[in-house]
Amino acid sequence: QVQLVESGGGLVQAGGSLRLSCAASGNIFSGNVLGWYRQAPGKQRELVASITNEDSTNYADSVKGRFTISRDNAKNTVYLEMNSLKPEDTGFYLCNRVGKFVPWGQGTQVIVSS
Repeated sequence: QVQLVESGGGLVQAGGSLRLSCAASGNIFSGNVLGWYRQAPGKQRELVASITNEDSTNYADSVKGRFTISRDNAKNTVYLEMNSLKPEDTGFYLCNRVGKFVPWGQGTQVIVSS
């Protein structure tokens, strides 16, 4: 059974930084586009960052210039560096493949206080 485990969330003041990690239990990342998704309170889950197997990245306008996604296929891990955090970044952050989902993990909660 494939398992995704996100970590690194927490409570941070506006302007602060966090680094999220997502580890997969099996070799399910290599060759696939990976993404970080945000589930904000009362809102639909949205894709905030994605990265191809060739390390080409794409970001939602709301996080562009502040978030950086990266991956380590050898470790079956994807990362999200979050800088200049804003209260509107608050939510649960989850990772998955883009378009070829595997079972979702629990996510990691990010709370940004103003």
